[in-house]
Amino acid sequence: MAVELLLLLLLFGSTVSEVQPLHKPPPGSLDFGFVPVKTYDTNTYHEPGPIGILFRLVHAFLYLVQPNSFPQDLIQKLAQQTFGNVQGDYQKAIYYEIGFIVSAALGLLFVLLLPLVGLCFCMCRCCDNCGGEMHQRHKKNADCRRGCFATFLFVASLIISIGVLCAYAANQHLTSQVRGAKNLVHSNFKDLRIFLNDTPGQIDYLVSQYNTTKNKALSDLNNVGPLLGSRVQERFAKEVRPALDAALMMAGAIRETKEALENVSVSVEVLQEGTERLHANLTNVKIHLSNTLSDSACSAAQAASTCNIIRNSLNQLNINANFSGLPGVSTQLAKVNDVLKIDLSSLVQKGYAAFNDTPDLVLNQTRNILSDIKNLLDFIGSNITSFTEMLPVQKVLADLTIYLTQSEAYVQDYFPVVEQYDFYRWLGCLILCCMVILILVFYCLGLLCGTCGYDKHASPTTRGCISNTGGNFLMAGVGFSFLFSWVLMIIVVITFVTGGNVEKLVCEPYEDRTLFKVLDTPYLLNQHWRSYLSAVVLKNPDINLTFEKVYSDCKENKGIYTTLHLENLFNINEFLNISMYTEDVSLKIEHINVNLSNIVLLDEIGKRNLLDFSSSGIDGINFAAYLTEINKSVTKVDLLSFANDLEARADQLPKGALENALKGHANSIRMIHNQQVVPLEQAMSTLNQSIRLLQRTSSEFMIKVKNVISAVDAAQLLISNDASVVIIQETKKYMDMIIGYFEQYVEWVKESITMEVAACKPIANVVDTAVDIFLCSYVIDSVNTFWFGLGGCSIFLIPAVICAVKLSKYYRRMDTEDVYDDMENGNNGYHKEHLYGIHNPVMTSSEEQW
Repeated sequence: MAVELLLLLLLFGSTVSEVQPLHKPPPGSLDFGFVPVKTYDTNTYHEPGPIGILFRLVHAFLYLVQPNSFPQDLIQKLAQQTFGNVQGDYQKAIYYEIGFIVSAALGLLFVLLLPLVGLCFCMCRCCDNCGGEMHQRHKKNADCRRGCFATFLFVASLIISIGVLCAYAANQHLTSQVRGAKNLVHSNFKDLRIFLNDTPGQIDYLVSQYNTTKNKALSDLNNVGPLLGSRVQERFAKEVRPALDAALMMAGAIRETKEALENVSVSVEVLQEGTERLHANLTNVKIHLSNTLSDSACSAAQAASTCNIIRNSLNQLNINANFSGLPGVSTQLAKVNDVLKIDLSSLVQKGYAAFNDTPDLVLNQTRNILSDIKNLLDFIGSNITSFTEMLPVQKVLADLTIYLTQSEAYVQDYFPVVEQYDFYRWLGCLILCCMVILILVFYCLGLLCGTCGYDKHASPTTRGCISNTGGNFLMAGVGFSFLFSWVLMIIVVITFVTGGNVEKLVCEPYEDRTLFKVLDTPYLLNQHWRSYLSAVVLKNPDINLTFEKVYSDCKENKGIYTTLHLENLFNINEFLNISMYTEDVSLKIEHINVNLSNIVLLDEIGKRNLLDFSSSGIDGINFAAYLTEINKSVTKVDLLSFANDLEARADQLPKGALENALKGHANSIRMIHNQQVVPLEQAMSTLNQSIRLLQRTSSEFMIKVKNVISAVDAAQLLISNDASVVIIQETKKYMDMIIGYFEQYVEWVKESITMEVAACKPIANVVDTAVDIFLCSYVIDSVNTFWFGLGGCSIFLIPAVICAVKLSKYYRRMDTEDVYDDMENGNNGYHKEHLYGIHNPVMTSSEEQW
């Protein structure tokens, strides 16, 4: 019942785990944080410490006794009560248990024969046989025999000591572990309580993270303009932006053309006026030079040739370029000015603005639908919250807490009883160890007294009191060996058969999980149930729910929902069906219909303006005439060179008025160059640039205008005709992004329920604690080590008894002895005057005959 109540804690996840993703997840991922998980305290790894060496030694011994694999088929038949129905089952069982059977038979034989042998041995010694006669015959190797018997007895005693230490250590280890098991039990109950208390909080956290999904979806819905509108805008931007950029560049070209025409008009006017003024000034200079050269000073022989040269060069002082015949550009300039009366740049900017307002247009046209979607999201959240409130979580917690508290109280109440019985067990095992220790004490005292008190020069009838006491101790040890050894062997056989079979049939199969495979055998525990665990937990024996899988999943700390296949127990699709909600959201989003027909990139006025510009007549300008005059120099001769040459020739004349007059004319020519020719050259440069610009662009204006208008028309046509298709495509992507948030939430909930929510490691820890740690590590390993040590002691008591009986003959004082003549036997005999069979008058043996 408690398990069934616990299952209700995880109802929330059943539908979520069944929902399959309908769309690809969005590129952006949501951060749901981490499900609150507390750390469990129980550590199921047990390290026995130094005694672990003995445990491994016992395991190796058991493997020698029982090397066969786990009899899975026999256990299954035994559980199904069909064992023995098939011929050969008993043979298989005997074959599997042959090691234990032979060992137990030898132990029982030991139990039966050793008391009988002890009784016969005692009666035999009472009849002065079996070493009971207090007479020692002389043998040449007596010292060697005594030393060998003493060594063998010492080695046997040492081995028995090791065995009793092993048994004592196992006894103490079991007691200490049983006393420490209280903390382990408390730790398991604490983990179970954490498991119960944290599960509702984890479910609440999963539910609360729906707000993360909803808030993200609402955020994207509120930003439908920047998100959906920008996507639509980017789809058209590849065509629209280049067209508008070309139109804007054309508007700039119109302004540049106007500036070029104005420069041409102004430059031509300046050049015409300047050349006329320059011509007048040059004519005036020629007249004055001619008058100067007509002076009588030029008739002198020294000046005549120079004056003639100067007179002949006067025809060079004249203008070269004639700008008066150039055609005007006023007509073209007037047409361009008429074109510029309409601000084409402003019209293009309006197109930009209309296109850039696409996000706001989308936002304004989707307000009503977005409101419906937001209401739907709130409805989904309220459904999830209301359903989780319907779950009887608190009642389940209360029932399980009561059950857990009662179980803990039961364990706490009966644990002192367990400790009390364990004390009785410890005391009984201690008594068994003390039996062996008592025998060892007699043997050790016998060896000590016999070895220390032995005098090799003393005859058997004259041995000292210490040596005689040593022999008596050895015989006392022999007597107690016969009294206790069969009791020890009974305990050894019982614990060996029990502990060994539990180790082989429970502990080892549990470690390699073969035991779970046996429990998972169909119809094993109930002949009507194919799967026992699923029948108990899920009320359906046909579901494949195995002990091994449940244990493995809990061992990996997976969620109990996945571990127990709770999706087969409850179907709550009608309460929480995310797929239904996502379909509703999809339908709402699909109703988004954005109209972009109001976007006008360039109206008819702008297009007419471009056509007017292309027909402004700029291409009819006579560029050749302009370039012909521009390529000429202003004057036929460089005035500066002419002035310098004139001044140089004046220097060739004699000093006087003629020289000074010529130099004055040279300076006048320089002044004319600087004040008139240089400005004219600058005006010609400006005219050259403007004319060449107009010539270069005039040929392309018509083609460019047509291309711009065609590009704008194509972009406008794309917006008008393809807008619906693009909007549908981008709306689908936008819908996938919104739905993807819910799918991320579903996947996260499913993964959290699988791995984190109600992680059932405490359940695996309880099983490990009960079987692996307490039963196998604490109890069975200690019990097996105890019988292993005690059994070794019991076995080595037999050679110890033989050696002790033989050795006591060399330590005890004899009643009679053999006497040999020195002449016949040399110095090997004892020098006594008593004959064989005659008692020693000095001292008569009063020891008890054995």
